[in-house]
Amino acid sequence: MSPMTRQALLWGIVYCVLALLPMGWLLLSPPTARSWAGEFSIMLGVLALSVISLQALISGRHRWFAHGAGFDNVLQFHRQIGIGALCLVLAHPIILLIAHPSFIHYLDPREETLRALTLMALIAATLTLVISSLWRTRFGLSYEWWRLIHGGLALFIVVGGLGHALMAQRYTQGVTASLGFTLLILLPIGLVVETRLIRPWRMRKRPWRVVDIKLERGETTTLVLAPEGNHRFTFQPGQFFWITLGDSPFSLQQHPFSMSSSAAQNGQIAFSAKQLGDFTNQLPQVSPNTHAFIEGPFGAFIPNPDNKAGIVMLAGGIGVTPFMSMLHTFRDRQVQIPIWLIYANPTWQEATFRDSLEEFQSQLNLTVIHVVSDPPDGWEGETGYVDEALIKRCLPRDDGQRDYFICGPDPMMNAAEGALITQGIAPTRIFSDRFDIV
Repeated sequence: MSPMTRQALLWGIVYCVLALLPMGWLLLSPPTARSWAGEFSIMLGVLALSVISLQALISGRHRWFAHGAGFDNVLQFHRQIGIGALCLVLAHPIILLIAHPSFIHYLDPREETLRALTLMALIAATLTLVISSLWRTRFGLSYEWWRLIHGGLALFIVVGGLGHALMAQRYTQGVTASLGFTLLILLPIGLVVETRLIRPWRMRKRPWRVVDIKLERGETTTLVLAPEGNHRFTFQPGQFFWITLGDSPFSLQQHPFSMSSSAAQNGQIAFSAKQLGDFTNQLPQVSPNTHAFIEGPFGAFIPNPDNKAGIVMLAGGIGVTPFMSMLHTFRDRQVQIPIWLIYANPTWQEATFRDSLEEFQSQLNLTVIHVVSDPPDGWEGETGYVDEALIKRCLPRDDGQRDYFICGPDPMMNAAEGALITQGIAPTRIFSDRFDIV
């Protein structure tokens, strides 16, 4: 079992304990049971409230939580748990009404308008929360507006759900039961204070500024940042940070980017982004000396420079960015392990760092395989897409020790992951970094 798998299992157990803790607390002094199905539905509601509350912990970018599991894995877990929470929220009233049809009066606004409207609003808010998160781009929501809506709806669901549980007084009768339950539910939400207030307050004491803007090939912009003061930013190649551009870190405008510069160089850091959205489209117009605030580093997409079997990098488009940081770092630290980079792009003109990669081939034990889906006339390299046939053709036979790193658009990553697993490569040696996390 790999260290990452071991840590993921450990944190999974910790999460299950935390999620079940409010339920366990209420079951210490259970009321007289009405029916098995009715009590089961109530526990589903309690579990839904606990899971939604814990989402603040999972998404809060706390470096002590799930450390080593990889932010990409944590984010996917956050999304799947959100869908699971929605199922629990819907199952709670459905099963309860099947077991006790008379409880339909809880949803009758003629009997108690505020209670009925609140319960219906909680269900609608949970649906909106999950749907807007899964299909934000389809709805045309900017990240900043989505972030505000997401946080507001989540807070409403937790506070409203907690109020519903306390007023129902089924398992929350008595000061001890209600107070303990309230603390267990609201404690993860309290972490939002640290994330949204305390953390930016600390960041304001460590400002950065933009010292260089480079317009790269393929509608890509590289921003170089330097610290204002004596603070430094230490990271590992392959990691990423969250950046806010402007005079204050208290902003909804915060975006994640992988470093593209060397982790071996102190002082300045750089990141590169393709113009794919509202924020990245504005990067070429950023003025020198613009203030910036960065939070991080995050991520476990980190190569082992001592792996003599070498590493394979599978990059699609701007997904080459973390690999550039790795290659810069390996060059500066004189790492000479064998490296294979498959770099896929729609056209040759969009191969952003092809000139730098050519230089790296003379400085490192690096083999670069360019793959172009729409090649120019006279192209003699690989064409098409990254699939099992291309991987078999371009890479040496796996030795059971080599690590594989994948970063790019989802279709390319899914195809590459499937191709590697089909060839018998253990999933524990495949590391993925998905950049559609906002």
